[in-house]
Amino acid sequence: MFNKRNLVVAAAALTMVSTLAGCSTKKAEGTSDDWKTIEKQAKKEGKVASVGMPDTWANWIGSWQDIKSKYGISHTDTDMSSAQELQKFKTAKGDDAPDIGDVGLNVAPTAVQQNLLASYKTKYWNEIPSWAKDKKGYYSAGYSGSMVFITDTKNVKAADAPKSWADLAKGNYKISLGDVAIAAQPQYAVLNAAYVNGGSEDNLEPGLKYFAKLQKQKRISTVDPSVQNLQKGEIQVSIMWDFNALNYAHQVDSKRFKVTVPTDGTVTSGYAEIINKNAAHPNAAKLARDFILSDQGQINLAKGYARPIRSSVKLPADVKKKLLPQSDYKKVFHVKSNDVWNKATVKLGQQWQNEVLGAK
Repeated sequence: MFNKRNLVVAAAALTMVSTLAGCSTKKAEGTSDDWKTIEKQAKKEGKVASVGMPDTWANWIGSWQDIKSKYGISHTDTDMSSAQELQKFKTAKGDDAPDIGDVGLNVAPTAVQQNLLASYKTKYWNEIPSWAKDKKGYYSAGYSGSMVFITDTKNVKAADAPKSWADLAKGNYKISLGDVAIAAQPQYAVLNAAYVNGGSEDNLEPGLKYFAKLQKQKRISTVDPSVQNLQKGEIQVSIMWDFNALNYAHQVDSKRFKVTVPTDGTVTSGYAEIINKNAAHPNAAKLARDFILSDQGQINLAKGYARPIRSSVKLPADVKKKLLPQSDYKKVFHVKSNDVWNKATVKLGQQWQNEVLGAK
């Protein structure tokens, strides 16, 4: 989206006023903050300002409205890319400083290295998988996403929709990714292609070569994979997060689009909620991170087609139906080192320009 990740989202968000499920004063290991104090001070602050967490992305509005209803804390958001969020954390001061942001896990280590974040381990800390959090509490993912293909069957026959990366390489349709230089979603598409072809986060060459072949065949489209462009029929096949693909298909016409998890492997990663070290409303930010990881916060995200990071959360049947069956995820890759992947993404934009877009 431009907005958050060079993708435009216009989902009809669902809301639900509820209690903070599983809330207790028990602290996660390594957390020195007292929940009652946080809640009291957060209510006193009365507001929370986010960046890159718009109402329509993964149904954030559900949690923002629940937080408003339960704690009387109002919310504002300025949508922007992950890189722009870090810049905002770095430059905005005083009352203008944002409190919390949502960035790709590949970007979060940079925020730590630049000393931009406050450490806070929520009461749910021990339930978050190790690959999805920083050991010192500087970031943790609230939800996960996996790379999928979305095919517009008005442009490509359903029978020809790719089921694997091998299928994708053999097709005769154009493929839309987005801006690899700045957006996490297309960067993970490159990583996925690398994994499937024997590479890794510290060896992206197999992925770059994969897309260079497509570029030579003039099969890489410059059309941004936004919901508007899908609706207008300007996309044939796109590679995106499963929660985006399902969301967009639902907005336009679920029967028109085919969403498939590549059988030869999908990269699963997440988006991390980060708290600004100089937050104008630091306790409201901590409360928000807690709520996002609560049962209801996780259900709210699932309503927006995002898969909860806490596997113990039981989703209502109607919400569970919004997600692809777990059985579709036959082969899953996880980034072994977010620090290594982070360093790789810094160079990826230039590599994409030189090795892929420059391929002849």
